Amino acid sequence: MASTRNLKQKQERLKREIAGNLDILIGSVSTKGPARTGFNLTTKVNQKSVSRHIRKSLLDRVRSMTERHKKLKALLQELSDTNWELVKRESE
Repeated sequence: MASTRNLKQKQERLKREIAGNLDILIGSVSTKGPARTGFNLTTKVNQKSVSRHIRKSLLDRVRSMTERHKKLKALLQELSDTNWELVKRESE
């Protein structure tokens, strides 16, 4: 089991990593279908799917931003777990 000091160091590392990964787009990149060429960024807005056209020149950037969103979600979960361990130790 990690020491409180190690958990606090991990917490600070995660905070820095999260701050460095805030350039995100929420959604998924998909093709427009077999009849049409091109790509869309699809996300939910008020319980409805909304698709936005992605220009070909921006496709790589949009893909990396959506991947960064996935990484950010994982980092936030790890930070939450670390914070929980710290809270438990403070109550002991």
